[in-house]
Amino acid sequence: MPMSEGYLPFHPNPKKPDYVPPKGAVDAHCHVFGPEAEFPYAPERKYTPCDAGKDKLFALRDHLGFERNVIVQASCHGKNNDALVDALHSAGDLARGVAVVGQDITEAELKELDNAGVRAVRFNFVKRLVDDTPWEVFLGIYEKIKPLGWHVVVYFEAPDLEGLIPLLEQFDTTIVVDHMGRPDVTEGVDGAGFQRFIQLMDEHPSIWTKVSCPERLTVQGPDYDDVVPFARNLVERFPDRVLWGTDWPHPNMKSHVPDDGVLVDVIPRIAPTDELQQKLLVENPMRLYWER
Repeated sequence: MPMSEGYLPFHPNPKKPDYVPPKGAVDAHCHVFGPEAEFPYAPERKYTPCDAGKDKLFALRDHLGFERNVIVQASCHGKNNDALVDALHSAGDLARGVAVVGQDITEAELKELDNAGVRAVRFNFVKRLVDDTPWEVFLGIYEKIKPLGWHVVVYFEAPDLEGLIPLLEQFDTTIVVDHMGRPDVTEGVDGAGFQRFIQLMDEHPSIWTKVSCPERLTVQGPDYDDVVPFARNLVERFPDRVLWGTDWPHPNMKSHVPDDGVLVDVIPRIAPTDELQQKLLVENPMRLYWER
């Protein structure tokens, strides 16, 4: 099946980063798509991506100087986690997963995911990617995953944050917010939207965030100067509650095809000391995904 019209495939030849990540570094947000012939895309999907399977992901990991991945189920595969589980089995201890599940999932099925290396469930609230879901469904899923010690990953856009806070406050576990809650970078770090997100993290020590995806947030282009202050602010303010990831293969990018080597070179700009880089890339993801 062809890709969605206008879909941009991932960069075919990313640069070797100038920045060398510390030993044990984790790309804590990436995906596997297909290949469709083996792992068909979900009928209810909102887009059809290019194939981006586990072999390409692991080759990129090595090329960029990382040692581990956290692979996140994306909406194009819906609630069928087969491609994710296959990648986890292939990677062994070098990968962990974030699944998407339905309210009808059984205890046995959750245990299988756990055995494969899944450590969290993702709730997507981005309206252009998924249909609306009643909060009762998310709360029911949370009750099922709680005995496994999993955490919750949430994806939303900044204008929807305020309305979601009453739901987030009902999850008595770690919550990881994808991509800094997608702030409007034109407002600046002192803007009301981003300051509300910082207030939320100040008030809730269980909330973490991924300081990822400058390519999605920028309005200036691939130097990402307008996004760096947001990520650096979060890294310096919450050094023990931040994660970083490539977001490869960058689904639904419209402005440009990001070079993953360039994205890695942003890291020392948002985490300017060795200590902050160690926390961001090694200690925090290892604590959240590998230690239990």
